[in-house]
Amino acid sequence: MDKIKLFLTGIFGALFSLFGLLTVPLLLLLTANIVDYITGLIAANNRNEKISSYKSFKGIAKKICMYLLIIVGFMIDVMVTYGIEHLGLQFDFPTIFACIITLWLVCNEIISILENLIDIGVAMPSFLMPLVEKMKHMTETKIEINTTEEENKKED
Repeated sequence: MDKIKLFLTGIFGALFSLFGLLTVPLLLLLTANIVDYITGLIAANNRNEKISSYKSFKGIAKKICMYLLIIVGFMIDVMVTYGIEHLGLQFDFPTIFACIITLWLVCNEIISILENLIDIGVAMPSFLMPLVEKMKHMTETKIEINTTEEENKKED
């Protein structure tokens, strides 16, 4: 038992050392990806859909691309941190954009899992889907960026 604890401590220590604050959202996303894939396979029978290797590959490729989106968020984090540090300022959250993107993706995966479970026939509490959709919406709206000149002038 001690060897298992030591092994798990080493794994999680390495993950936290490598990814920092991003570790927990990444583990949540990985878990959600696996659960979504499994529930999607089960729900396919109830949807009268054929399971094919092409469709499975397409789903797996989509999930891999989610991690590419997180890498883009991490690149933005590096650019922002680099810029802020060169202005002589302190920035304590080096992976904030990657974390926000990851949490948004987790919300998407949870919504997909819930939809799969509904199609499987699992009874769903009425508050659950709206709760996750609200969390996704809150993640989206916490960072609002004006994209037109008119919107920028309104703020001045």
